[in-house]
Amino acid sequence: MNPAEILAALMFVTACAGLMAGYNVAFTLAGVSVVFAAIASALGLFDPSFFLSLPARIYPLITREILMAVPLFVFMGVMLEKSRIAEELLQNMGDLFGPLRGGLGISVIFVGALLAASTGIVGATVVTMGLLSLPTMLKRGYDIPLASASIAASGTLGQIIPPSIVLVILGDQIGNAFQEAQRSYGLETDAVVSVGDLFAGALIPGLILVGAYALYIFITAVLSPAKAPAQPWPDDTDAKELLWRSFKAMVPPIFLIVAVLGSILSGYATPTRGAALGALGAMLLAAARLVPEGRRWPLWAAIALLALVALDMTGVDLRVSQTKWSTVEVLAGCLAALLVIIGLFGTAIGSVRLLRNGQLAEVSRSTMHITGMVFVILIGATVFSLVFRGLGGDEMVADLMAAAPGGTWGAFTMVMIVMFILGFFLDFIEITFVVVPLVAPPLLAAGLDPVWLGVVMALNLQTSFLTPPFGFALFYLRGVSPPEVTTAHLYRGVIPFIGIQLALIALLIIFPGLVTGILD
Repeated sequence: MNPAEILAALMFVTACAGLMAGYNVAFTLAGVSVVFAAIASALGLFDPSFFLSLPARIYPLITREILMAVPLFVFMGVMLEKSRIAEELLQNMGDLFGPLRGGLGISVIFVGALLAASTGIVGATVVTMGLLSLPTMLKRGYDIPLASASIAASGTLGQIIPPSIVLVILGDQIGNAFQEAQRSYGLETDAVVSVGDLFAGALIPGLILVGAYALYIFITAVLSPAKAPAQPWPDDTDAKELLWRSFKAMVPPIFLIVAVLGSILSGYATPTRGAALGALGAMLLAAARLVPEGRRWPLWAAIALLALVALDMTGVDLRVSQTKWSTVEVLAGCLAALLVIIGLFGTAIGSVRLLRNGQLAEVSRSTMHITGMVFVILIGATVFSLVFRGLGGDEMVADLMAAAPGGTWGAFTMVMIVMFILGFFLDFIEITFVVVPLVAPPLLAAGLDPVWLGVVMALNLQTSFLTPPFGFALFYLRGVSPPEVTTAHLYRGVIPFIGIQLALIALLIIFPGLVTGILD
């Protein structure tokens, strides 16, 4: 390596060390970059005029339409978490599946999957389920490592089941890397990679992961009944009433899944439009819970209107006749107009209710905080990338991967191992913004499918939430766990779930059609 490449390698190592030490992510990335740029300039190895292009690089990033989906998805998830929809769903599903061996643990997995598909926020899901389910599971005799790990693992499903903030951010980076590979390596293709493609590609792997988690808990319950005992219903339990309550609790998240994910995967709505639809739907559902039962009809009308909009975005033809206005069409038009008026009235009522109780302000503050963090990190990562490339670091990475034994698959294996190890210490956002732009272009230029690569990387990043010592899902759960749950219990319990995630990555390598098949 030449002196400039040595400085680039030292800059990468220094930035990682600063992040592991707990310093602010954005300022660490930008600060380390500026320091090394100054050192390299003094040695004549870096041209300071590179920084003149920084505004031109940052402005298109922060104004990119696809990244506008991030605050909308965050708003949707936080609103659902504050509206206690998850609490009701957990309570009813836990009661419904309690009599089965491992039933409570399996219900936690399925509830986590529903929350993942409707919120996509790990912290909110883990904390909510930790507060509600963990004490119940321990009271019913569940093994502490199994109970705690099942909650932590189910919370991370929001990172792979679309719509997911991880997939939005990673899809944006993979799309940029694919364009970079086309420019730098002369790829002869006009194809583009969208976040919607990543959503579609991650759907089947996400469902497989849900099934694998549930199967592991079921097998554990069969082989070791004492670890996941059944809990019979009380004698006075009304099974029909319990089924009805569970059904009503499932309707809101399923409604959002169909409205948001259906419109995006069908190709008739961009992720940003789908996220806006989901944010409005979450606000209406939260408002409906603040209104007495008999006075919710304007809100239900608004939600029905939203469902019609989602149906229209999927391309379904709602007209009865193509040639003339029939009586049915006239009546349908009048009904639609009435529905619009009532729906707008219901939306106004819901907004006022949420404003009065302060819930809308609280959710908006949380959304601004999370969104600001993501975009500031993006700016810091852009500065880091600019200096790293100015020192020839991108060429160094490409040469290193080209020299890896085993060719393309050897380089891919090396990247996946590095990302997995970094996941022990760094957050997925840091890895996505720092590592992916460096390693993805050479891999894509070597012929790997961009959607497949993005989904496999997303699964790898998902393990970072469970891997000790800095797995964020473990931190979230540890903060709300009863005193008898120790850190050792958490570390021991998540090992099988990490193994399941790694096994799924291997399965996708062997059968890439599980990702790309839905796009064909």
